[in-house]
Order: sequence, then structure tokens, then C-alpha cells
Amino acid sequence: MFGRAAKKSDNTRYYDILGVSNNSSHDDLKKAYKKAAIKNHPDKGGDPEKFKELAQAYEVLSDPEKREIYDQYGEDALKEGMGGGGGGGGGHDPFDIFQSFFGGSPFGSGGGSRGGRRQRRGEDVVHPLKVSLDDLYLGTSKNLSLSRNALCSKCTGKGSKSGASMKCAACQGTGMKVSIRHLGPSMIQQMQHPCNECKGTGETISEKDRCTQCQGEKVVQEKKVLQVIVEKGMQNGQKITFPGEADEAPDTITGDIVFVLQQKEHPKFKRKAEDLFVEHTLSLTEALCGFHFVLTHLDGRQLLIKSNPGEVIKPDSYKAINDEGMPLYQRPFMKGKLYVHFSVEFPDSVSPDQVKALEAVLPSKPPSQLTDMELDECEETTLHDVNMEEELRRKQQYQQQEAYDEDEDMHGGGQRVQCAQQ
Repeated sequence: MFGRAAKKSDNTRYYDILGVSNNSSHDDLKKAYKKAAIKNHPDKGGDPEKFKELAQAYEVLSDPEKREIYDQYGEDALKEGMGGGGGGGGGHDPFDIFQSFFGGSPFGSGGGSRGGRRQRRGEDVVHPLKVSLDDLYLGTSKNLSLSRNALCSKCTGKGSKSGASMKCAACQGTGMKVSIRHLGPSMIQQMQHPCNECKGTGETISEKDRCTQCQGEKVVQEKKVLQVIVEKGMQNGQKITFPGEADEAPDTITGDIVFVLQQKEHPKFKRKAEDLFVEHTLSLTEALCGFHFVLTHLDGRQLLIKSNPGEVIKPDSYKAINDEGMPLYQRPFMKGKLYVHFSVEFPDSVSPDQVKALEAVLPSKPPSQLTDMELDECEETTLHDVNMEEELRRKQQYQQQEAYDEDEDMHGGGQRVQCAQQ
């Protein structure tokens, strides 16, 4: 296949790099590479050359055809068969192999990149924005002034006059440091955190070379005014996002500024999705004989609410008015319903004359047909006013005390019996 010129050369080095034997299974190779690649990843302070060798060895040995060639003829034959391309396997980028193996780098949202530096995504900045129900009904616009970090314009975010920087000695340019915490005998916890010396950048700048505008910080504070448009029908908790307006930083994709709407309580209206609810109390006369009242809506319109002739409104009943609820988000010409929840206020007492008058006009159930003898056998009772919340609270306290006493009897009773026997 490779001609007579092909020599048999060293065919064990790749196995030694991965720390496995030459008869290892594919799963053994995979486990060995995973463990070694994480340990030697440049973003974690590992040796870039060692990392490259690991990727090269795994690329060859994980491919059955390449592994067979390597086992028989060694590296030289493999290079010759692949057209002389880069030491076993065509010179693929070790970071590409690592990311395809792990489904992305585990050392940052930006992933590993050549040279150990990576472009991560900056954090989003989230602000709550209090709005009234009127704002969500009518829509509104608010101008908000915010401070943020922006790349220094004088040094274009380099932090130095010359544009040069040095690798941080504390973290060896990785931007991360590892600390070990002892949890107990033979137990340790390894934690990774940004380097304090370089603030996670992996670089330091000499005192004399620092930019005079940002003092080597690479960013400066700037004020920015954002116009936040609250559209009709937006919901409590809905987010309004300004992409790329958060803090800037070198080698970083700028995050977003996010405003989260927080609806304030309205004294009259309650909202559920696209519907509005309002409470209204009627007198007993209004409930029986008819009513009308004026309701001021969220946009200031006066709505006349009235009952139909001869209609009786029962306590705890609802009536709906179509198209007077909340406008639908991004479809403001469509609206939900406005529900009116009625409660009826009864008089505290009525006089005997009023009773006779009411009995004459109101339907009533015929009295139960009981003889005088049957009535004499019945026990007469008296009704009392009661606060049900207070009654339930009192009963709950009684049940808790009863359960406590029962528990005391179970745990203490045995001791009392034992003492009596002694």
C-alpha cells in the first residue's frame, strides 16, 4: 500500500501519550483522552503542546483504519499515506477535535480558541421596571439613564499606550486560578476562579505603559439614555431587551440590558391575562329593583353600567362586557372582556311591617306542616353571629395542642409505667 520505501517505525508513542495499552478498546481510548484533555487544556493552565499531542493521538487511534496503519507501520507510514500532512492525521486543529468530542468547551461560554484565549459572552444586566396597569393598557415610553463600562476610546480597549501587554505571572496567562479546599481527611475540593492579579484577562500592563485615560483598566464609565417603549397589552414579568448595551470588555461579546416589567397594584381593576375584573357592591334594593352606575375606565372613558329591566342580581354573580378588557399585545385593536363581580349588601334587620310587605311581594317557601304536638317535641335553638376565620384559627390551635399532648403521652408514658413497677 505504501510501497517498499515504507519503514516500520515506532508504533507505541500514541498509546503512551494517552496512557493506554495497544490492545485498548475504543471506550478505553475515549475515557483516557477525555480525562487527559481536560487536565491539559490550555484554558485550565495546561501545556498547549501536550494538549495538541493528545488530540493527535486520539484522532489516529479512534479511527479504525488509521489505527491499523499506525499499528503496522508507525507514524512515518501514516504521514506518507495522508500526503505528508502534519504528524498523523492531516493536521486537524486540536481544539476542533476537543469541541467535537465534548460538544463544546467546558471552560467558558465562548469555548476554547487557538493560543489559549477565548472570547466569552458578557453578562446581561437586568433591571426591574415598575409600570402601572394604566401604562400597560395605554402603552407608554420611558427614558432611563444608565451607567455602563465602555471600551476606552484612547487605547481602544488595550489598556496601554503601546498596545503591548505581558502574560500574567500569577495565572500563567490563563486568567484563571485553581484553589484547593480541605473538607476533611482524604477529602479536598478543587475550585476554579478568575485570577485576582489580572482580573481574569490573563494579561498585565506595566505602570509606565498604562493608558492615561483608563489607567490600564481598558474600560471607562459612560452614561447612556435608553428609551424603553412599553407597548399596549404587555404583561407583568415580560422582558424588553436592548441587545449589546450592557458592559463592554476586551475580547468579550457584549451582553444585553434587559428590563423586566413589574406591574403595580391598581386600586380598582385586577388583571388576568387579557381580561379585567372590577368589584361592585349593590344594595338589596338595587339587586332586586335595578341599578345603574358610572365606571371610569383606565383610559378615562365613562362607562354606564346598568341592569336590564326586571333583572335580579344574585350575590357573588358575574356580568361581562365584551371588548372592554386589556388590549392584546401587538394586536391592540383586539381586547379581552371586562368582568363585574357583584356583591349584595343586606340590611342588618327588618321591622315586622317590612316583613309583611316583603312576604306579600316576594316568593317564599310554604312553611313546614308540623302539628303542635310535633313542635312541642322539638328542642328550640338560638343562632349566634360568628367569625369563621377566628373559629377556624381556634380549632387549628386546639388540634395542634391535642397532637402535642398525644405525642408527650407516647414518649413519656413508658417511663411513668417503669417507675411505678420499681
